[in-house]
Amino acid sequence: MPTSWRVRLVTDEPGLEACRALRREVFVQEQGVSEEEEWDGRDGESRHLLALGVSGPVGTARVRLIGPHVAKVERVAVRKAFRGRGIGRLLMEAAERTARALGAREAVLGAQVTALPFYRRLGWTAEGPEFLDAGILHRRMRKTLFPEETG
Repeated sequence: MPTSWRVRLVTDEPGLEACRALRREVFVQEQGVSEEEEWDGRDGESRHLLALGVSGPVGTARVRLIGPHVAKVERVAVRKAFRGRGIGRLLMEAAERTARALGAREAVLGAQVTALPFYRRLGWTAEGPEFLDAGILHRRMRKTLFPEETG
């Protein structure tokens, strides 16, 4: 049931550790990304999001500014057993809100090629050629971030 999931901005060490554990599970263990590539030293300059359900942490993402008014969404991960339930969409909506709160007018990400349809459904546009990142084919994507509607 989609209403049972919530996404929160992480502001404490236990939350950050939950994000790291999810990334280790999805990227390092499941997808074979090396520890050295996963832990790129940019966690300290990022805002971290954690998706939670009744069973605990199920997804994560991070957002950081990479230029004037440009944010990068990274490390989007949902536990394998919880994929296809709308958690990724909730994480991306929260990531876009976070990027806007940081002053971003647009956001970019490096999408795994297998996830391109997911991001396209959320309004992201692919650009440029495919490239390898951590041994996995990716493609750069971009989205203009409009101010959130109020009222």
